[in-house]
Amino acid sequence: MFLRSTVAAAATLLATSAFAADLPAYEPAPSVLVPSFTWTGPYVGLQAGYSWGDAKFRALGGRVSSSPDGFVVGAYAGYNFQLDGSPVVLGIETDFNYADIDASRSVLGVRGRTQTDWTGATRARIGYAFDRFLVYGAAGVAYADREVRVRGFGRDSKTAVGWTVGGGVEYAATDNIAVRAEYRYSDFGKDSFRVAGARVRSDYDEHRVMVGVSYKFGW
Repeated sequence: MFLRSTVAAAATLLATSAFAADLPAYEPAPSVLVPSFTWTGPYVGLQAGYSWGDAKFRALGGRVSSSPDGFVVGAYAGYNFQLDGSPVVLGIETDFNYADIDASRSVLGVRGRTQTDWTGATRARIGYAFDRFLVYGAAGVAYADREVRVRGFGRDSKTAVGWTVGGGVEYAATDNIAVRAEYRYSDFGKDSFRVAGARVRSDYDEHRVMVGVSYKFGW
């Protein structure tokens, strides 16, 4: 009886092992990688920087050049959209800045001054994201206050409109806070001013470097 019981138990064990070997192997479901950060969303920020440029004036058959420069500080707001499953980021942004950009020049004892008190721009952006690091380019419309003043004769001002192009880098330090550095070039074209009854034509272009910090809303 002991021998028969042992043989029966061994046969049952072998049959169970063979049945288990025929069952399909269980494989865990593949894990889905969820991006840790997205650039999509609206944002607002503060920025500051330095501007330098070139202004040319033509009046009474003569030509004078000056090199306005100064600081810029202001705010910006925009919206980014990162394409699904892609590092490409599209966006639109506008900014407005207080400026202290000026230059003075004396010709034949007459002192002239050009000055810009505010600037702004509305730009489209396209970038490539390396997770929290973004490299971008931007282009759009630029506008600025321009004033021409001749001591003892008077002054005139215009709102100049032109185009701007540039690029920069941006880093998301947290899910909501991003810092940036950028360069932009703006060309405001030619404008006519009238000082003491004389017509003065002037063109102005500008280079600028800026740093900024923004808050991105997690909507």
